[in-house]
Amino acid sequence: MSELGLILALGCALVSGVSLLCKHRGANHAPDVVFSSPLRSASALFQQGWWTMGFGLASLAWCLHMAALSMAPLSLVQSVIAGGLALIAVPARRWFGVSIGPRELMGLGLSAGGLGLLALTAGHGTDAAGSTSSESAMLAFEGGAVALGAALIWSANHPRFAAQLDWFVLAAAAGLLLGVANVALKTLVETVPGSPDTVVSPLTLVAVIGGVGTFLAFARALQLGNPVAVIVVSSATTTLAAILGGILVYGDALGSDPGAIIVRSSAFIAIVAAAALLPMVPTGQVAQPQRA
Repeated sequence: MSELGLILALGCALVSGVSLLCKHRGANHAPDVVFSSPLRSASALFQQGWWTMGFGLASLAWCLHMAALSMAPLSLVQSVIAGGLALIAVPARRWFGVSIGPRELMGLGLSAGGLGLLALTAGHGTDAAGSTSSESAMLAFEGGAVALGAALIWSANHPRFAAQLDWFVLAAAAGLLLGVANVALKTLVETVPGSPDTVVSPLTLVAVIGGVGTFLAFARALQLGNPVAVIVVSSATTTLAAILGGILVYGDALGSDPGAIIVRSSAFIAIVAAAALLPMVPTGQVAQPQRA
């Protein structure tokens, strides 16, 4: 089942990449996101056709993500999704006017190599998707991550960060909160089918808070920063949060022997490096559309 989970995770990454580019176009034609007026900001975003289209594609990607989580460990699924996002360069060039330079091509190569290593080692050194979680570790991880995400959003609105690090901090906050929501959803996916009453739990609240925070922080980051850079920062942060949650909460293992640990660790590093290369190239930037 781990191999099928990897395929679903890669499909999620491809659909998600296109949805993010659509959201960027929509966000830049919408009024500035105001965190104190979440409903008004959300309504303004959904009045933009590109944002609504991106949200629909993101919903499809979420379904693929949930299916992948039910078949493979959290850290593995999220790493594949993060690496697959490097393939965003293809639709970005064809449909959204982003040019592809040598470093983007290098990123694609690293991503393909990392995904290949993960596919070859799937099922070796990892537990099945039904690994158990520690309640105390879950509470500590989720509570700490939500608090950090809230602090990042607050700091991005501080004058000291204006026009400098605001987009970066918001992208990191969006990725962190999404990672927290993914950890909570992983538990809900495993427990709710057997015990439907567990859907009413603190984990559901965490998933909702994480989703709302991600929605607003990511939209605002897209309005402030280069879309490729925002996507990469949020994706890398989500990946790190998911891997950390998988290890601390679910006891995901990197490998059963030193060789497997080295191979899979190299794959994780390659995937993160592939994503990190993309926003550093001037030719990969997207022209900012005029606001309506």
